[in-house]
Amino acid sequence: MEQFVHCVLLFSGIILTCVTTVSADFPLLMPQVQPTQNETYLCTGFHVASSKHQYIVAFRPNATKHVAHHILIYGCESPGYREWDTPRAVWDCGEMATSHSMFHKGPTCRTGSQIIYAWAMDAPALRLPEGVGFKIGGNSGINYLVLQVHYADTTAFLDGQKRDSSGIVLSLVPGDTNQVKRRAGVYVLGTGGMIRAHTKENFESACRINENLTLYPFAFRTHTHKLGKAVTGYVVRKGQWTNIGKHSPQEPQMFYPAKKGLKIVKGDVLAARCTMQNFRDRDTYVGPTGNDEMCNFYIMYYVDGDRILNDKQCFSYGPPIYYWHSDPLLRDDLTTKVNEDASTLD
Repeated sequence: MEQFVHCVLLFSGIILTCVTTVSADFPLLMPQVQPTQNETYLCTGFHVASSKHQYIVAFRPNATKHVAHHILIYGCESPGYREWDTPRAVWDCGEMATSHSMFHKGPTCRTGSQIIYAWAMDAPALRLPEGVGFKIGGNSGINYLVLQVHYADTTAFLDGQKRDSSGIVLSLVPGDTNQVKRRAGVYVLGTGGMIRAHTKENFESACRINENLTLYPFAFRTHTHKLGKAVTGYVVRKGQWTNIGKHSPQEPQMFYPAKKGLKIVKGDVLAARCTMQNFRDRDTYVGPTGNDEMCNFYIMYYVDGDRILNDKQCFSYGPPIYYWHSDPLLRDDLTTKVNEDASTLD
């Protein structure tokens, strides 16, 4: 539990009033699970009070990269699996489940899926900017929070002794607080595709924003597996490319501060590139396991008011089918300078 004191000044340094906001911890943790198959994805759901909304203002990991390959928090209208007499049901929510799985099989969300937070590679805690929060419960459309943990290597569990409670501890403040006035959201760009053995390849995506909103990006996160070298995101307006952020996906995959002063408005194009170098003797495809690849660029933003984007993700087929230079949204504005900037970390 934490306290935040906000004071309002009337004039000449005279304090008009002070308000103390208390945040409560809400632990989203696996209930002492024992996965025994490599590349297992496990989910567990947490019901959120439907009578009134709350705000998430911080995320504190309770995990290590030696156990959890990555962790996602989804907001769901309804979860992918429920047992009415089991308050903390666990289910297999991966694409690669086999008939030998000891867990029930189901999607992450049954309806109303949206990503709220992502963690990997021992990323540290994240606190949102002052006045910003993720709205859950009430009329937010999020009735459940679902924790998804990817266990890439389960060797440590095979002795039958070790159990795991990896997850994220949330900091929540009540919905009637006047300290949260800007609602947060996440927009994700991702690709499919493949990279040939011993080659370099760009995995790219781009989508136009068609909703009449002004988004203020304040953080970004990159995600690939072992082949990623650089991941970069842009907002493109009237032919002008502005860098939102770039980072090596081989460093802690946390949310890093986005470029300051950015706005995203209706008509803008959001674009992302993951530059990959395949050192393997085999072709590698985008997929869910650590032996596959992924290309994701997350944009965490806020809006003034209560309405966030309805369309929360952008996906392309990736190479060899999709590239920026073949996309009518971008091909006339793609310069050599942008092309070089997108694949370097300088």
